[in-house]
Amino acid sequence: MAPAFYRPRMDWHDWHRVYDDPDSVHARRLLTVRARIGEVLDAAPPGTVRVVSVCAGQGHDLLGVLAAHPRRADVRARLVERDPRNAAAARATVAGLGLGERVEVVTGDAALVRNYADVAPAALVLLCGVLGNVADEGMEDAVDRVSRLCAPGGTLVWTRNRKEPDRVPRVCAWLEARGFTRDSLSPPDVRQAVAAHRRTGPAAPLPPPDAPMFDFVGYDVLAEREGRDG
Repeated sequence: MAPAFYRPRMDWHDWHRVYDDPDSVHARRLLTVRARIGEVLDAAPPGTVRVVSVCAGQGHDLLGVLAAHPRRADVRARLVERDPRNAAAARATVAGLGLGERVEVVTGDAALVRNYADVAPAALVLLCGVLGNVADEGMEDAVDRVSRLCAPGGTLVWTRNRKEPDRVPRVCAWLEARGFTRDSLSPPDVRQAVAAHRRTGPAAPLPPPDAPMFDFVGYDVLAEREGRDG
């Protein structure tokens, strides 16, 4: 039985068909996310690069980069995804790329700290496609808690749509108040914003292992609540 903090009705396996259209806003967002991931890997110091992906889906972002990146052998990644079909698809891609010893896909609740406790803090944290599914009243707490997965010097790559009211400036401000520096942000006219924030301040302690970092409501449910077109 799903916990109370996970309530979406969307079929998140079928949702991935949005990437089939290379001109879709989500496909363009994916390309930008991959570019940010590549930049982080390019700039990483020699040695192991720890990566965690929250609500990883089928892993198109990270795995699409690792397919050919010269630092792929240095990456140790954990992808956490609740939908077992998406997790299975990610595992199949991992196996096909020969990354089985380096990339772990966990089928589990991506909101729970315990799914990251032994791999965080990480050099790269992916929070893509999550914040648009979190209610306004819980978003700052979500940003605070997920940001704690990021090591000093590490980068949080995150996304958020710019539908009105645009919450992207707020997310930037919350992160920057917590010791992060903005490295990049999509222009304001890009509907699906992608940003990269680097932790230049000290580490922050993780929440308790079974504490939820966010309440994943689902953008379809949020749209119904707000009486707007989702």
